[in-house]
Amino acid sequence: MTTAQETAETGSLQVDVVSSENNYPIQDAEISITYTGDPNSIIEKVTTDSSGQSANVKLAAPPVGLSLSPGLVQPYSEYTLYITAQGFEPVAIDGTQILAETEAIQPVKMTPIQDAITPVTPITIGEHTLYGDYPPKIAEAEVKPIAETGEIVLSRVVVPQTIIVHDGVPTDPTATNYYVPYGDYIKNVASSEIYATWPRETIIANVLAIMSFTLNRVYTEWYRNQGYDFTITSSTAFDHKWIYGRNIYESISQVVDEIFNSYLSRPGIKQPILTQYCDGNRVTCPRWMSQWGSNTLGEQGYTAIDILRYYYGSNMYINTAEQVSGVPSSYPGYELSVGASGDKVRQVQEQLDTIAGVYTRIPRITADGVYGENTAEAVRQFQSIFNLPVTGVIDFATWYKISNIYVGITRIAEYS
Repeated sequence: MTTAQETAETGSLQVDVVSSENNYPIQDAEISITYTGDPNSIIEKVTTDSSGQSANVKLAAPPVGLSLSPGLVQPYSEYTLYITAQGFEPVAIDGTQILAETEAIQPVKMTPIQDAITPVTPITIGEHTLYGDYPPKIAEAEVKPIAETGEIVLSRVVVPQTIIVHDGVPTDPTATNYYVPYGDYIKNVASSEIYATWPRETIIANVLAIMSFTLNRVYTEWYRNQGYDFTITSSTAFDHKWIYGRNIYESISQVVDEIFNSYLSRPGIKQPILTQYCDGNRVTCPRWMSQWGSNTLGEQGYTAIDILRYYYGSNMYINTAEQVSGVPSSYPGYELSVGASGDKVRQVQEQLDTIAGVYTRIPRITADGVYGENTAEAVRQFQSIFNLPVTGVIDFATWYKISNIYVGITRIAEYS
């Protein structure tokens, strides 16, 4: 295997540290970065700022070409992080994955110390599914016969606030259930199942397939109707690979933020389509999407919908969910920018100012319902912190990111 030290290419890493108690950013957390497997090789030490974020650290990675076509050489390097902060339990993460020419984001949640510091159990990030050895998907019908049972609870497609992930096969009662915000779940799965170096349209196609599959599980209450207490599993044989504590990538994160309420439809079918796929290299799957094949099509200039129709047929369409759960109010359907005014502006100003009380890099603003330059600057700082394009304009992705961060730090009703 090629080691990171032997290559000249680099990727970058930003570490985002928050408290598990209230999602507040942790300033002055100290992060030591070493090569996984060589704990004495401290490469870099960084400290988080007022937003709980480290500076971007350049780290060696294998050549980018290794992640653009199937091969036997691991296309990412692995690093171990050790994070300490005053008043919090230390955190160790083994296996943060760095791809060349790509920004990795490692989220870290730290637990306040209660009594004595407990021994550190490292979070171990498993291998990427395109490189590691995971069981192939067990084929299922892409549309569930819910009309026959009458057990369907949802009457419309809703983006849930939280996904309950069973970290194992469905029948394993010892596996932990994790409560994961929907967008975070999708970013984790996509970062585990495709490479962030792939063309943007390929990433969009794969994210749409992952979201549609997930929303089918939500809409049909697939596991609950079998007597289980979770939404989905982390087993590749049954669902998608979700890896507790893993890093995500900026290119994937931005796509998810832009389209997180979308899914795939066929004419006359209400439920999101259970869009199954395989890697297309070690495992072939006629009539399903090939992940490596989708990369090839993206490199050839195919759009996301063209890629999806190439595999799933010409009657596949992109749809949007009727409702997004757990946010104070839905996106108004148009962008807010300098010169806008009204209740929607006032509402988002109130949320931004509350966030600014915690993320102090964001200037405080007055909720006067008028979108002036002060509001635009607050939006720009918010976008910069949360890995969104810095425009000063509140678009779909920014609106819902503001909503989610506001909900996260105020802990307003989980069932609102």
